[in-house]
Amino acid sequence: MYGPVMLDVVGTELTEADIARLTHPSTGGVILFARNFTSREQVTELVNTIHDVRNPPLPIAVDQEGGRVQRFREGFTRLPAARSILSYANNDIAQAANYARELGWLMASELRTVGVDFSFAPVLDLNYGVSVVIGDRAFGDTPDQVDSIASAWMLGARDAGMISVGKHFPGHGAVVADSHLALPIDERDKETLFKQDMQPFAKLIDQGLEGIMPAHVIYSQIDKDLAGFSFFWLQTVLRGELGFDGVIFSDDLSMKATDDTGDYPSRANAALSAGCDMVLVCNNPEAAEEVIIALEEYANPTASERCARLLGRASVSWDKLQTQDRWQKASQLAAAICAIQD
Repeated sequence: MYGPVMLDVVGTELTEADIARLTHPSTGGVILFARNFTSREQVTELVNTIHDVRNPPLPIAVDQEGGRVQRFREGFTRLPAARSILSYANNDIAQAANYARELGWLMASELRTVGVDFSFAPVLDLNYGVSVVIGDRAFGDTPDQVDSIASAWMLGARDAGMISVGKHFPGHGAVVADSHLALPIDERDKETLFKQDMQPFAKLIDQGLEGIMPAHVIYSQIDKDLAGFSFFWLQTVLRGELGFDGVIFSDDLSMKATDDTGDYPSRANAALSAGCDMVLVCNNPEAAEEVIIALEEYANPTASERCARLLGRASVSWDKLQTQDRWQKASQLAAAICAIQD
């Protein structure tokens, strides 16, 4: 059984306190950050140690989108920002999708060599030119651009044995505020959101998208709660209208946008009650401790079964990966796109 909490670890090796939190039955996964990485060899050992702590092993995630958001860098291929793919393809969506599939495979195949199970990607937000926190993390400005390119990226990751997590449902790109630092409020109506921002989510769900992370945004014309704490968004729309049956992750409960929901256990309970399968508590070991203790009696067998699908499939060694023609071409593609991005 997987617990409902995904948390992080302090450094490049597990401490006794880390192990105590990881072995707690409320824990269901681990997210790694740049501070947990110094080299491929080191992170492979860390990942193996985490996987060995529990049986079945805890799924391990990282944010490895590319561009600004790439936690593992030295020794890994530098990945371009999502928006650069379409630019490199001269705004040809079909060509950009071909490139994206290779880059999704490249990202996933490299992470799988060190044992990481999945990345929190792709970003499915539209770029409206107002959100600094989204910006070039978006694959494009229109629903057709984003859903075509992101779906190809997802299929590439799947080729490498990795699931995908679309974010930030139902769309974060039209708000100025950064939810890490403030509470964003989107005042658009339901019809606009459904026609624009939600189209990429709907398309990827139809193609088997395995995970979704809702936005820490309030859509004030539609529902009073943050999307990640909203029964309407998670149950009525995501599960009901869109038919999504994958894992719903909360965004990090340490983000400023969640402050009005209460203390950390209150935030976790609100997210789970709304329909999240797993909640993230990052960069705050004391808060993670509070949450896993508060959820000791919590049980959701359906969510646990969904989370079992997060583990990556078989992978090859780094040395063998480098001999593959697909890796060589994909890494050259990434370098070429990064060159124009710079």
